[in-house]
Amino acid sequence: MSYKNQKPKVLAVDDYEPNLIALQAVLGSDYSLVFAKSGEEAISTVLSEHDIDVILMDIQMPVMDGFEAAAKIRTIESARDIPIIFITAIYKEEPFIKKGYAVGGVDYFSKPFDPEILKLKINVYSSFRHRTKIIKDREQQIRETEELLRVGKKLSGVLENLPVGVLISDVEGRVCQVNEQVSLICSKKHGSDSDSYEKILGWWDSEGKMLVDGGPLSKALQLGISSHSEIVQISCKSGSKKSVLCSASPLLGLDEHIVGAVVVLQDITETKKIEADLEERITRIVATGVQLEETVSR
Repeated sequence: MSYKNQKPKVLAVDDYEPNLIALQAVLGSDYSLVFAKSGEEAISTVLSEHDIDVILMDIQMPVMDGFEAAAKIRTIESARDIPIIFITAIYKEEPFIKKGYAVGGVDYFSKPFDPEILKLKINVYSSFRHRTKIIKDREQQIRETEELLRVGKKLSGVLENLPVGVLISDVEGRVCQVNEQVSLICSKKHGSDSDSYEKILGWWDSEGKMLVDGGPLSKALQLGISSHSEIVQISCKSGSKKSVLCSASPLLGLDEHIVGAVVVLQDITETKKIEADLEERITRIVATGVQLEETVSR
């Protein structure tokens, strides 16, 4: 996932509507703002939106104050590292400031505050959050790659001996491993670069992104659905067209997340040609029979 050129998302929590309007006026041009008017609504928003970079938290709110809301947010696994900045016009004394840090706040602003300093702080904290996201994404990719290598190693001895084409793709649809039958079906030298398999099988668009309706593979990777015996048309490296029977199933990692897919291919081009030829012969015979019948009737 890319975070380049993406505005930081800031959750502003305050039960007083004019304060939210003021924050919108000050921050709206530089940040993507979402609002909550209570501690309960802030928690609900954090649970439903997983791309919040910074939380601006008012303290004095009915039912659940900002301190309690912050403490509860810190118990949410996906929100433990979201920076929380407290903003208050009332609780300016040192005991309250200490409490703010104790419940998980990273900063504490008393009103009135300098909007430019607040912006600078949000920039710093959101950049930390973005770097954390990038690191987590990379860790996830490494785990998925390791899972694919594990599966590929386990299957490698089996793949070469199967009478059908078998390939393994990663979660993005990139081909990681193929057996020799896939190379034969695609009229491609076995062991050469695999980049062109996606083009041959028609799974990617012109920008190199997997098609949403890219057939059995996209169903396996994007929907987690196994498909069986779907006929797809491919354009081989040699320029010839082939009819291929295709089945695909998602590969699951140890945490039950999809880490890739296994695809089975069977070339049925000759079978289709035989069927077409037989159908043509039957058509001719029927047509000949009709002509004979017409001749006899005359």
